Amino acid sequence: MPANTALESETKTIANGPAPREAVLKMAPYHPPTGGRRNKLRLDFNENTVGAPPHVIDFIKRYLTAADLSIYPEYEHTLEELAAFFKVAPDELTLTNGTDEAIHILINTYVSEGDSVVLIEPAYAMYRFYSQLAGATISEVRYRHGNLAFPLSELLEQLDANTRAVLIGNPNNPTGTGTNVDGIRQILRAAPNAAVLIDEAYYEFSGVTVLPLIREFPNLFVSRTFSKTYGLAAMRCGCLFSQSANMAHVRKAQSPYSVNALAAMAVRIAVQDRTFVEEYVLEVLAAKELLYLGLERLKIPYIRTLANFVLFEAGERAIEIRDELRNRGVLVRDRSYEIPGAVRVTIGTRDQVQRFLSELEKIW
Repeated sequence: MPANTALESETKTIANGPAPREAVLKMAPYHPPTGGRRNKLRLDFNENTVGAPPHVIDFIKRYLTAADLSIYPEYEHTLEELAAFFKVAPDELTLTNGTDEAIHILINTYVSEGDSVVLIEPAYAMYRFYSQLAGATISEVRYRHGNLAFPLSELLEQLDANTRAVLIGNPNNPTGTGTNVDGIRQILRAAPNAAVLIDEAYYEFSGVTVLPLIREFPNLFVSRTFSKTYGLAAMRCGCLFSQSANMAHVRKAQSPYSVNALAAMAVRIAVQDRTFVEEYVLEVLAAKELLYLGLERLKIPYIRTLANFVLFEAGERAIEIRDELRNRGVLVRDRSYEIPGAVRVTIGTRDQVQRFLSELEKIW
C-alpha cells in the first residue's frame, strides 16, 4: 500500500473513533432551551421566579472562605440536618446533583440492558433519557385524553413481577396532574420487584407525599429538589430517599463528590428558615387562581394543576404564541410536541401572572 494511502486509512480510522453503544445511537439528543433567559420574565422552567432565599446568599457571602473551595466536599453535617428536616434517618437519604442524578443512580443501580421500565407519558424527559441510556425496554402509559388525569388503572395493568423500575412524577410535569397516596400504594404493591421512584419535585405546591412510606415499602424511592420552591436551581441539589439497605446500594453507584460544596452548604442553610418557602408557596397558590380567572376570561382552555405551572391550549398557534411572548420579554414553554397545541406557563407571583396575562391578551 502506498505511504499516502496508508496514512489516509489511519487518519480515517482515528477520525471515526470508537463506536458508541447501541442504546446511545438510538437516543434523541436533549437540548433544553436555556439560552438568553436573563432579564426576562422566566415562566418557562418552573423555577422560583423571585430568586434564591436572601438568608442563603447572605450566609455564603459572610462565611465562605478560600479553604472551603480548596477541599473536597464534606456531607456529614448536611446529611444530618436534612435528615432531621425531612424526618428520616441519615442513612435513608443521599444528596444528589439535582433530581437528574437521583434518576440516573437509581437506574444505574437497579436496571440492566433489556430490563422492563414503565413510564407515564408525557413526563419529565430525564425518565426516558436515563432508561434509554441503560438500554432498558420501555413501556409507556399515556395520561388520559382530555383532562390529562393520572392513568392509575391503565398503569397497574402494565406492572408485574418482571418490572424493574417505575418512574413517576407526582405531580407530573408537564401535565400538573397526579395521584393520591392510596394510588401510590397500589402501584407499589403491583410492582414488588421494581424500584418505584416517586419524584416529588412539586410537593410543596400539592401537599401530597409518600415519603413517610419508605419504611413500609422496600421498593419505594422518593426524590425531592431544591430547584423549585427553594430557588436554588443553579446549585443543582436534591435528595433521594429509601430504606437504608437500598441507599447503601445506591451510594455505591454514585460518584463520591457529585454534589459541590456550595450546594451542600446552601441547602443546609435553606431548610433552617421555612418562612421563605411558605410565603412563596402561598403567593403562587394565590397567583394560580388569578391565572385561572384570566385564562377563563380569554376563553382559553387549560388543565387545573397541582403544581406551579399550567398547561393551556393554544392550538396551531402554540409555537407562535411562545415566540411572540418571548419577543415581549415573557418566557413560556411550548409542549405541543407532546400534547398538540399545549403551552406551559410557570406560575410566579400575582404581579408576574398579571403581566403574562396582559401580554397574552395583546397577541391572542
